[in-house]
Amino acid sequence: MPVNLTAPDPSSLFPVAGVQIGIAEAGVRKVGRKDLTVFLIDEGASIGGVFTTNRFCAAPVQVCREHLESQKTAPVRAIVVNTGNANAGTGEDGLARARQTCAALAELLKLKPEQVLPFSTGVIMEPLPVDRIIAGLPAALADARANHWARAAEAIMTTDTLPKAYSAKAMVGGAEISVTGISKGAGMIRPNMATMLGFMATDARVDPAIMQQLSYELAEGSFNRVTIDGDTSTNDSFIVVATNRADHAPVTSLDSADGRALKEALLAVARQLAQAIVRDGEGATKFITVRVEGGKTAAECRQVAYSIAHSPLVKTAFFASDPNLGRILAAVGYAGIGDLDQTLIDLYLDDVHVAVKGGRNPAYREEDGQRVMKQSEITVRVLLGRGSASDTVWTCDFSHEYVSINADYRS
Repeated sequence: MPVNLTAPDPSSLFPVAGVQIGIAEAGVRKVGRKDLTVFLIDEGASIGGVFTTNRFCAAPVQVCREHLESQKTAPVRAIVVNTGNANAGTGEDGLARARQTCAALAELLKLKPEQVLPFSTGVIMEPLPVDRIIAGLPAALADARANHWARAAEAIMTTDTLPKAYSAKAMVGGAEISVTGISKGAGMIRPNMATMLGFMATDARVDPAIMQQLSYELAEGSFNRVTIDGDTSTNDSFIVVATNRADHAPVTSLDSADGRALKEALLAVARQLAQAIVRDGEGATKFITVRVEGGKTAAECRQVAYSIAHSPLVKTAFFASDPNLGRILAAVGYAGIGDLDQTLIDLYLDDVHVAVKGGRNPAYREEDGQRVMKQSEITVRVLLGRGSASDTVWTCDFSHEYVSINADYRS
């Protein structure tokens, strides 16, 4: 069961002017499942994207990167997403099938193929059933509506147990803007994104020149701060669309007052989407915040936080509600900071002060640690005593169910 996560109420998700979404059953892997989603984007939008750092990236990731680079001459007007097949590890044939999908949708919409971004998620190293996808496109287009965000969140799921979608409104430049986003992912989740897809749209007016920077900074503050199992996928993708329909002057700098307000609104939704992935982590029973403070740089704080969050011994201790907290200190020690002074380190579990100056707090009691470990949401706080920098990541525990899900995934 997901950790303190519920399915979104469709009525809570705001339509974004300039975006329509259609869903269809294409039979990509299973019959009778919503597995094909199309986003239609009005002319004049600004778009940015961030993708997996895995060098063995999927065919759609490669094609998306190519098409985003062509936006000055062929602005993106459509997105097509299939589940059930990742089209990864498929070589030149996979690239050809991804491009064939784009060409088919472009023909139906009277666009250029470069104006379509393809996304796939599912099983790796199997040929993409492009004929089924192409056959399902007319139904997806006929279904296109502005208020189909909740249905789209459901249609892009793989091992997710719940759809993930959030909305917000904010003031930018004296005008109210809407932000809505969806994401999917539950396993193979690691920093630099993972088997996750994220799509976010706003009607805010944003200069195309800053969209790539905006999407990168949003990913850095959200999807690049989550980890479930330490695996970086082949298909990670996060797309941000600004339809430029709101009634305010275009945002031309993220350092301006309007730019900061815009980023804050988008980041709030992106973080909810990213944290929802962790809450729905495969077999997860606990949502864990790892905050590291007192570092020389934010980068080294992240390094320590990920060391803790990736440790199977730490994660299984959380599942068992076992305050075997030496595992956390050990993870801090092997994080790779060569001049780390263990005698300066303090450790907290929520409000419980576990370690002082590298040693057990004389006031710490095992029953206090166990009380916190039994909670469904836990904060691990490490003070390095090296400076004033800090950073935070979010993770979950490892349960028996995680092994079962991944052992049975292809069957």
